[in-house]
Amino acid sequence: VVVFSLSKLQLKTGDLDPRLFSRLRHLQKLDLSDNLLDKFPNSLTLPDLRVLNCNNNKLEDVTALKQFPLLEELTYENNVYLTLNDDYKVIFLLQNLRLLNGKDITKLANHVRRVNSRKLTSKVTAHWEKFFRDQLPEKYTPEQVKSIKKKFLKSVQTNVVYGPSSLSEFTRWRVKMIAEEFLAHSLGLELNSDSEPEEKTDENEEESTESPREAAEDVAQVGNFSSYISNVTVTPSKRKRNHSKSSPGNKRSKTQANTKEEAAEDVSAEPLHFLQCHSKGNSREDFKTQLWSCVFEPVLDSGARKDPIVSSSRTVATCGGESVCLIDCETGTVLKKYKVATEEFFSVAWTTLTMVISDSRKKAHNILAAAGRRGIVKLIHVAADFCYGEIKAHKKPIATVCFSPTQETHLFTASYDKRIALWDIGIPDCDYNFKASQLLVLETASIPLRIALVPTCPEQYLLAGCENGCFAWNIKLDKGQKSRPFEAIFQFPDEESVTTSHRVDGLAFLNDDVVVSKSSKPGCIYLWSWSRSFDAKGKGCQRTMSAVILAELEWSTTDMSYLTLSTCPAREYVFCGDEKGSVWMYNLSSHTTAWGSAKGKRSERRISPTQILKWPELRVNGEQPREILVNNVVADPAFTYLVVLTSVNITAIWKKP
Repeated sequence: VVVFSLSKLQLKTGDLDPRLFSRLRHLQKLDLSDNLLDKFPNSLTLPDLRVLNCNNNKLEDVTALKQFPLLEELTYENNVYLTLNDDYKVIFLLQNLRLLNGKDITKLANHVRRVNSRKLTSKVTAHWEKFFRDQLPEKYTPEQVKSIKKKFLKSVQTNVVYGPSSLSEFTRWRVKMIAEEFLAHSLGLELNSDSEPEEKTDENEEESTESPREAAEDVAQVGNFSSYISNVTVTPSKRKRNHSKSSPGNKRSKTQANTKEEAAEDVSAEPLHFLQCHSKGNSREDFKTQLWSCVFEPVLDSGARKDPIVSSSRTVATCGGESVCLIDCETGTVLKKYKVATEEFFSVAWTTLTMVISDSRKKAHNILAAAGRRGIVKLIHVAADFCYGEIKAHKKPIATVCFSPTQETHLFTASYDKRIALWDIGIPDCDYNFKASQLLVLETASIPLRIALVPTCPEQYLLAGCENGCFAWNIKLDKGQKSRPFEAIFQFPDEESVTTSHRVDGLAFLNDDVVVSKSSKPGCIYLWSWSRSFDAKGKGCQRTMSAVILAELEWSTTDMSYLTLSTCPAREYVFCGDEKGSVWMYNLSSHTTAWGSAKGKRSERRISPTQILKWPELRVNGEQPREILVNNVVADPAFTYLVVLTSVNITAIWKKP
């Protein structure tokens, strides 16, 4: 066997001279690992190549590998810009490939080359028949052919969807290929050589969060890869919607009732998946691990244009126990799992960093921060499947973390040490070197549980729900003071009086002005106005201010703490779980206009939930879990999916039909 090693020579793409390689026609093994290659030349002419090693390069595209049709073994690990989409491309292009990155891909290859192709061909054909066949006249000119082909290719790549969103790039690539073959062979619509060049995708296209090393053998066999609960039975009748009923003291007019029913129709959701993916030691018997935080991955956009297919991410990061998981909500697939044996994770948050890649080009990448009991923040570059650093932020546990919406490297960490710290996590270079620095410390009177930046001025004010009240800080960095006391504490009604001392375990903004906060006092969720409550003109710190209450939401009468709430601002919804596994949902779109006026008065009656999603009769090994607390519930920005985190190590995913 002829072997040729060019490893560790700092080679760039231009150094691979086709004239040299044309003399190696019988070469079967080539080692190009540990170099600086960003792509392959198209004409290396190695017709007998069987084994290729490209580990530790800077490859960004793999389609040129089709020039090696006899390739059987291929490795390109630690090429940070290659994703699962690239795996699928080479599997399709190289029909003899058996091993990819050391794994047998025989079963997956059958799916990619046959099942996937068959499904996509069927969808492409159906799209033509439904939308384009009648547009083509019996006698057509070359200009008409060119026009309809261009329209069809654009339409079919946008509208034909199959498989998880993390494979959307591969799907579009295959759909275009299939569509062109369909037009050429089935209809004889071949274009002249002066056809339109292929529209290039922007560099900032969404990247897969799946790891090639962890990819499922067959995406159609979700059960092989997802940590589904074994032997689960869901009683079908419980899949029906459960319309909420008003309490006896809250009678509504006919008009109000109709509005609620219409909203309930709009919000109806069905249980989609129940996952047990945070088990300690991967035990299927673990129904004790508490799940705490979940955040949907932001969609990587390309300037002003977002990916036309994926308008809202369906990938969510969840944490609890020793692990952080990335889940595709549609398929229930656990795309990634990060474990730290000595940790208990309490919070996760996303940011998008523009990182410099080869040739000084920049590319946007999503970074996930995860923190918990050890007081350490883990920084994970998800597309590269790499935890590239950590920040020892506090000596006590971190309750929650959040990134600034305007300063992508600014991370707030709220800790049991009664401090909220602001960090600049920096931007890692191509070798993942980074420098984190502490910019600010906010002193709290008690443990901070939830934090929220004020949407209209996220670089100036931060709100925190703490063990003994709700506080605000001035976080403007041009002030010299690095350690700061709170600027205001808010008073809330308490039976017949007002009080500042109560545990605030839920806090979020519904829109630019309306704050939603939850007190541990039974059944108490307040909506109040930030602008009308906070006096920015007053001087001095630690002032007491009365929260201007807009409304109160009817919720469970439990006094159970730490069942937090969330909002979906784009849809004007509030969500909060309870001590029975149910999710209370409130559509507040009919109220926000009135609240927005300067004279907006407080709603006299508590606002009833639009709908309560009841926990289904879920049986695990024949038994129903006993006490199910909903610790957190979060919707994606478009409110397509609802992710419910429980106290019994079950992640429930609901979907609007």
